[in-house]
Amino acid sequence: MSDTDPIAVFLTEAAELLEQIEIGLLDLTHRLDDKDQIDAVFRGLHTLKGSGAMFGFDALAAFTHHCETAFDRVRKGDVPASQELVAAVLAAQDHMRALIETPHGDHEDKSSTLLSSLHAAVNGSAGAPAVASPAPETTAPVDQDGGDRAGWTIRFRLPANAMANGTNPLGLLDELRDLGECRITVDKSKLPLLDSLNPSDIHLGWTVELLTDADRAAIEDVFIFVMDEMELTIEPILRETTPAEIPAETVTAPAVEAATKATTPAVAPAPQAAAADHKQAKAAENVRVPAERLDELMDRVGELVIAQSRLSQLADASIEIQLRAVSEDIERLSGELRDTMMVLRMMPVASLFGRFRRLVHDLSRETGKVIELETEGETTEVDKTVIDRLADPLVHLVRNSIDHGLETPDERRAAGKPEAGHVRLSARQSGGEVIITVKDDGRGINRERVRAKAESSGLIQSGASLSDQELLQLIFQPGFSTAQQITNLSGRGVGMDVVKKTVEALRGAIEVTSTPGNGSEIALRIPLTLAIIDGLLVRVGTGAYVIPLSAVEECLELSPEGDLRSRGRSFISLRDSLVPFIRLRELFNTRTQPDPFQKIVVISTGSERVGLVVDQIIGDHQTVIKSLSKLHHDVATFSGATILGDGSVALILDVAHLVAAGQQQEAQLRAAG
Repeated sequence: MSDTDPIAVFLTEAAELLEQIEIGLLDLTHRLDDKDQIDAVFRGLHTLKGSGAMFGFDALAAFTHHCETAFDRVRKGDVPASQELVAAVLAAQDHMRALIETPHGDHEDKSSTLLSSLHAAVNGSAGAPAVASPAPETTAPVDQDGGDRAGWTIRFRLPANAMANGTNPLGLLDELRDLGECRITVDKSKLPLLDSLNPSDIHLGWTVELLTDADRAAIEDVFIFVMDEMELTIEPILRETTPAEIPAETVTAPAVEAATKATTPAVAPAPQAAAADHKQAKAAENVRVPAERLDELMDRVGELVIAQSRLSQLADASIEIQLRAVSEDIERLSGELRDTMMVLRMMPVASLFGRFRRLVHDLSRETGKVIELETEGETTEVDKTVIDRLADPLVHLVRNSIDHGLETPDERRAAGKPEAGHVRLSARQSGGEVIITVKDDGRGINRERVRAKAESSGLIQSGASLSDQELLQLIFQPGFSTAQQITNLSGRGVGMDVVKKTVEALRGAIEVTSTPGNGSEIALRIPLTLAIIDGLLVRVGTGAYVIPLSAVEECLELSPEGDLRSRGRSFISLRDSLVPFIRLRELFNTRTQPDPFQKIVVISTGSERVGLVVDQIIGDHQTVIKSLSKLHHDVATFSGATILGDGSVALILDVAHLVAAGQQQEAQLRAAG
């Protein structure tokens, strides 16, 4: 018996439905006449209402019903979709989340306020032309017995696995019976022989002749949860009349025939049915797994990699051929398992970028600025932990770009720019890291104001000499803000500090570029994964260290003569360019004599390169990253540690910090020269 909590399942599905509804509403803001989006939003609201009522979230179901009714009117063409209606339902959607999170809270006042806004948005659009024309009333079928009720013939066949997915055909027939008076017949034409009968599948079809006061939309609503996967035909029953019975205002026979064809969808042809079956089969292959289980599995894989490293070390020291063969097999299998596990943890950044459409929409209405959000590289995949941690920093960056960067429409017109400001979110992979960029075409960063604020805050000395990048990096200092007044969006100097701390915790780096009058660009360079990486194991003195292999460009030999020649000027000439290098023995104060033939490992981040002088290059190493303790959180040279095969610990070098240190050393030497 499954121990899955049905409420937890509902909460997960409700979160997905709310996300789908939000995406549909935001798409609708750009194309208010898009009937597919209107139908998608309506279906999402209808499903959320039904599921909420099923699991006892009565307040959610009652509130969502009003939003569903509003979009039902839009769907039927009674009122048009409008920006005010979309904004009202977006606000209502936030309230739905609150009703799900605290179903027994006091939400009456908020519900009343939002419903008033929704009512005003719908009624304010009542006089405008409809988005979609309603179905012609002249084609409405009539009661065969002379009454006012409409007659419909409904033929439907459910997918074979409908019962397994929770759809009971008897429930659908009961809902049709509730709409009026009906006669039901069963289609047994596809019933297989007893030997090949699968008792868990549905092999029957049904034909229902229904007399009802309800319209066609009400009948379709009965099948709304399974409509995309079933065969369904709804045909009107028209009463035969003699010429004497046709009133003067009745439409002609050709018009009735044309309207009847327009309202009668054909049964899906075989290729479409096959495509639907294929889509259903693909959906059945997907399994929803809690993130905690993936994390646990990742931990187990990490321990397996460490154990495999110990086994390889023992096999290398042994003369047993069979032991070596088993060790090689285990190494291959653990490597494949590690790669598979890494793929499971990778997620496209589209799931991260999609959150900002709503944010930009709300900020545009709040600030009065015309803002267009552009995204690029949504298919770039990053570790799910990285995506979770980057959500808040990117919110701060986008809000900062909109509040500080983008000008008002009047200011943009005066500067000769388009009225609409642009914010671009992009992602791309570069080696073992992903670069996520937030770019705007606003006014840019005012360097004079940044310097004045830094001097007045005591962050730098008055008149201090700073490079452009050092000056721009000051905006990430705690409490730093150039805003002249505090607003709901920014001004307290907290957000950018959060960005810096989060990126540094992810072992990443931040690059800032800005052109006055043309906007700013902030790039976050983040490792693709935080769990297992390929590393280059080196020895410095008596200690072992790991350099992330994705940052390694090449390895060179530093002869004793070259070492003596470079004393005082730590540079090497590499293909007609000077590359600074750092002697790790001196940096770590090993107090040991250097090996006769030291090695230089050239590492890079972006366009910046630096060499690391080590005593020995041991080889590649599958590195399971272990976080350092809180006592060592301020040690910038190392980003973590790993356990070697012999049980000893090797520290993982922070490439970004070492490159920055090398570039700073280079700048000092050039200034001294």
